[in-house]
Amino acid sequence: MPAKTRTTALDWLGVFKIKTQERFDVFTPGTMLVLGVIGVMFIYSAQLERHGEAWQAQCVFWVVGLALYAAVSLIDYRVWLSYVHWIYIAALVPLVLVLIPHIGDEQFGARRWIDFGLFKFQPSETAKIAVLLMSAGILARSKIGTVAESLGVLGKLALAAGIPIFLIFLQPDIKSAIVLPPVIFAMLYVSRLSLRFFAAVLAAFVLLVGIVAWDAASYVGFMEKHGYSYQSAEQRDLYNKHSWLPFRGYQRNRILAFAAPNIIDKAGTGDSYNLNQSLISVGSGGLTGKGWREGTQAKLGYLPTAVSHNDFIVSVIAEETGLLGSLTVISLFGIILFNSIRIAGLARDRFGTLIAIGVTMFFTVHVFVNIAMSIGLVPITGIPLPFISYGGSFVLCCCLLQGLVQSVYRFRRDFS
Repeated sequence: MPAKTRTTALDWLGVFKIKTQERFDVFTPGTMLVLGVIGVMFIYSAQLERHGEAWQAQCVFWVVGLALYAAVSLIDYRVWLSYVHWIYIAALVPLVLVLIPHIGDEQFGARRWIDFGLFKFQPSETAKIAVLLMSAGILARSKIGTVAESLGVLGKLALAAGIPIFLIFLQPDIKSAIVLPPVIFAMLYVSRLSLRFFAAVLAAFVLLVGIVAWDAASYVGFMEKHGYSYQSAEQRDLYNKHSWLPFRGYQRNRILAFAAPNIIDKAGTGDSYNLNQSLISVGSGGLTGKGWREGTQAKLGYLPTAVSHNDFIVSVIAEETGLLGSLTVISLFGIILFNSIRIAGLARDRFGTLIAIGVTMFFTVHVFVNIAMSIGLVPITGIPLPFISYGGSFVLCCCLLQGLVQSVYRFRRDFS
């Protein structure tokens, strides 16, 4: 029996429709709210001793984010297909502006934010959304077959993703740039592109890892030869003249802090310090944790204030709720990810499927990398944890993306 619709004053737009409850997926928004509450609680706990106000700002971000989620979910996702090019162009403009001195807010040698006074806007977050929609639009309109047949499509995708990735690298903001390729590859996979393409990509990835490893070894040799300090920004950046890879000295240090911490940080007080303190936080939580607001690593400042409420928020959660609390958070993310895959399967067109799969991979990368870097499985990249880490632009980005998935679910039956 077809779902009933209730006409509203907005129907004249041809975009908004309020559906009955059977057309609204409750699993994802309910889980989002739980994760949001958890995030606010542990941001508050991480800054308890310093009377930080980040948790209050996070509440404001969530109110705006939920309004954005509701608005996007009410819009038929197919509408965006006609405007993906304009959305893409609009997202490129702030990526260029943020690189201009006195417009982009420079912190620690990087220009990643535009300061509007009341809040700071991070253009890379809107760029992720634009690239996802643009890529889904290209694939939805194109015929995908063998690699040879799809070269034109692959070229368009490479250009659509390559321009914003390049601009993001210039900030520099590698953590945001590395999220986009897996999203595009996931959408290519469900588009049934030949497996030879993915085999070639895997080979290229292995080659890239080898190049990065060679560069890191050359970096160590250069620093040791000249007797330079790994902790001196001026001295470690001198190696840039000898390398064609677009890395800063601190980025090479992060790679080595993961692969060979005894070389660059024998005392454990430099580039590997955050990871060491994170591991102590996670390990000291035990099975059930020390209790909310009872964690000592962030409270006493061992887990630095600058990262305890954002990049390493999962370490605070692990210390205060233990293994059981950590598994609960992971399970909540599992609900969102599996539900997004379910919605991708329910979609009636390629554009809807591609949006849902792209969003799923976006969240998968963020969740995996953030948790993995907190326990030393991957190098520290600064990728935040969705819905939990502090950050206005990121919260809004996550809510908007999940609003798109909700729209795919709600309008899946509206096909003539």
